[in-house]
Amino acid sequence: MPLQITRAPLASGSVETWTLNDPASRNALSEAMVDALLAACERAATDADLRGVVLRGAGGHFCAGGSLGGFAKTIGQPLAAGEADPLVPLNRRFGALLQALCALPQWLIVAVEGAAMGGGFGLVCCADQVLAHTSAQFATPEVTLGIVPAQIAPFVVRRLGPSAARRCLLTGERWDAAAAQRLGLVDDVVEGDMDAAVRAAIARHAAAAPQAVAATKRLLLAQAETPLPALLDEAAIAFSQALRGPEAPQGLAAFAARKAPPWSAKL
Repeated sequence: MPLQITRAPLASGSVETWTLNDPASRNALSEAMVDALLAACERAATDADLRGVVLRGAGGHFCAGGSLGGFAKTIGQPLAAGEADPLVPLNRRFGALLQALCALPQWLIVAVEGAAMGGGFGLVCCADQVLAHTSAQFATPEVTLGIVPAQIAPFVVRRLGPSAARRCLLTGERWDAAAAQRLGLVDDVVEGDMDAAVRAAIARHAAAAPQAVAATKRLLLAQAETPLPALLDEAAIAFSQALRGPEAPQGLAAFAARKAPPWSAKL
């Protein structure tokens, strides 16, 4: 299976780990892997019990980027007159995956060990929190290979800002975990046990109410595309709905009683 999914209970709800599972290719993004990730995102979007997702790679690497195996016969070959290019929808499908990951209503933790290259770098840019082991290496080497980092570019800009994105995308420069943290790509550098770091990150995120997380993520996603007055209107509605919903009374009562709210995980 190109994607291995495991599920574990929290104090309320559950968390899933999605493991890119093709170690022989350093978890390159084959069509099968992209399809499996898209299917997982589609299912997660309507899973009310699911609180969060951890995305990581098998075999000591996160993701080596796109798999060119299926494109080998097309490299350097022009299209016939009037021929539709099958590469266009294939490439665009990866962009749809990045959109789906960013739009997950649950928190998304990405745990990087080893290589996170090209499309793998793009996956990292979709995270709510990025953990990087000291073994991690990050790069967008497409332009050094004569390729365009087409679908990842908007997500790299959103994560890093235009200036840092230009440096990454136009040079293919490689970054270790500490440099990627300074760049703004990585939140936490992990020197020891990645599993322990993941558990600690899950505990932090699980302290947040799930409906409030989903509403906040929608606002964060909308801010890049919605004019400010309309976005603030949406934010006011989200605030009132949260205050009148089931989570705010529980959370505020727990705070007043100096107790943990019912959704808070104890790992």
